[in-house]
Amino acid sequence: MAAGQVTVVTASKVHTMDAAHPVADAFAFDATGRIVDIGERDRVLAAHRDARRIDLAGATVVPGLIDAHGHVGNLGYTFLRADLVGTTSKVEVIERLRASARDLAPGAWLLGRGWDQNDWTDTAFPTAADLDAAFPDRPVWLERIDGHAGWANTAAMRAVKRDLGGDWQPDGGRIERAGGRATGVFVDGAMALVDAVVPPVDDATATRALELGMRAAVEHGLTGVHDAGVSLADLRRYQRLADAGRMPLRIDAMADGDHEAFDWLCRAGLYRHPGGRLGMRTVKLYIDGALGSRGAALLAPYSDAADTHGLLVVEPAKLRGIVRRARDCGVQVATHAIGDRGNREVLDAFEAALGTTGGERRWRIEHAQVLAPSDLPRLAKLGVIASMQPTHATSDMPWAEQRVGPERIVGAYAWRQLRDAGTRLALGSDFPVESVDPRLGLYAAATRTDADGKPAGGWRPEEKLTAFEALRGFTLDAAYAGFDEAEVGSLERGKRADFVVLREDPLAIDPAGLRTLTVESTWVDGQPVYERAAGRSTAR
Repeated sequence: MAAGQVTVVTASKVHTMDAAHPVADAFAFDATGRIVDIGERDRVLAAHRDARRIDLAGATVVPGLIDAHGHVGNLGYTFLRADLVGTTSKVEVIERLRASARDLAPGAWLLGRGWDQNDWTDTAFPTAADLDAAFPDRPVWLERIDGHAGWANTAAMRAVKRDLGGDWQPDGGRIERAGGRATGVFVDGAMALVDAVVPPVDDATATRALELGMRAAVEHGLTGVHDAGVSLADLRRYQRLADAGRMPLRIDAMADGDHEAFDWLCRAGLYRHPGGRLGMRTVKLYIDGALGSRGAALLAPYSDAADTHGLLVVEPAKLRGIVRRARDCGVQVATHAIGDRGNREVLDAFEAALGTTGGERRWRIEHAQVLAPSDLPRLAKLGVIASMQPTHATSDMPWAEQRVGPERIVGAYAWRQLRDAGTRLALGSDFPVESVDPRLGLYAAATRTDADGKPAGGWRPEEKLTAFEALRGFTLDAAYAGFDEAEVGSLERGKRADFVVLREDPLAIDPAGLRTLTVESTWVDGQPVYERAAGRSTAR
């Protein structure tokens, strides 16, 4: 685009997410990719007679969609390792692993992710023996779909070079055992025992994973991602990509816990790349595990496993210390909490650090999945953002009530209760735990049904969001959660021209059609980073 040139975009409808002017049918942006005008078509065209024109007749434009909780590198690795998402049996897992192993050097580790025993006929955890027959010598290490458990074969466990039997347990984790012997499944903190002996990836592969993850994101209509847990090494890779103009979307990187990236943030201050597509001002912490692997910390025992309350992956006193340090450094805190005890511990830690006036800090609970009824109103009271993932509910609904029972399920996946209490909801997917596709999140939020529209009327339908509320959660409220609302999240004068072109109007169709919206193109800074007709995405 020539310096100083203005581009006018006209469309059937533009949903701005600006409360003062919610609907338009034209907008203009300048050569820097900032919106300079928006409103009624004839007026905008008349005001910019010499502008370049893009006519999107029949299409609908929405602000760029932002996933408030994803894992870009992990998504990229799904293209480089064995993808086990959607497997319905251990037999199918082995089939996919055999295919993936064909290109591996002898003795190289076979890595994969995505298995979920809840999708199998036998819902018990798998064992090393299930892998050993096919892979007696090659180490195999497979992350569960939620990233909170791993499945190893005997060769991988042998590489740990430590006796995994007995009755000891690592801090914040659990080694599954039978008869005092490790079975091959490691939950939460126990995964580190195997992770420590997996050969590290080289810099080129790690960078490639980030690029593949970003490319998949823009192809599904995302213009921004809050990357929930980024090491200092990966931040440096992002910085090199940003310097080279190879980031097709905006990344709000969260430091990966109380480690090097957090130390750097406290030492160097909050970070923003001058190109505007990369920043880090947040630390991502954990308090508990996941519900599917019974690692989420509950106040009372699991309804389907009375011998466990789940896991605290960090002691509450230690969490409070890290939270205080973040407060003193001016760093935003985003803490993973799934069980009702986990959520309570986080709320208590936040309140101890900030009192009841922490709203401007915009601290976040990631997932906020199961809350005790008395804790539901506390998020709004403390100004805590609920960063939630609608597709978690529709994935978990076949078995979630078995885990927590009929009384606790009332406070689970409680989007409507939280929103009506005044809590701001920033929506995302937790990809690759769930699909990177935000259309599935919009659909799940508005229908609470699976891909086949079941159960009829939705699971616990009283917790549904409207299509508008869901869209706001993926745009303006996600932007707010990242301190980005002055730049993105809505289409207004002065903001970045980040937008998505859809064939259908998401606010005019039956919510059942949200999962099949057609993404025609994705734009960042007024430039197309994905175009369906071309079938490709580009980094700009």
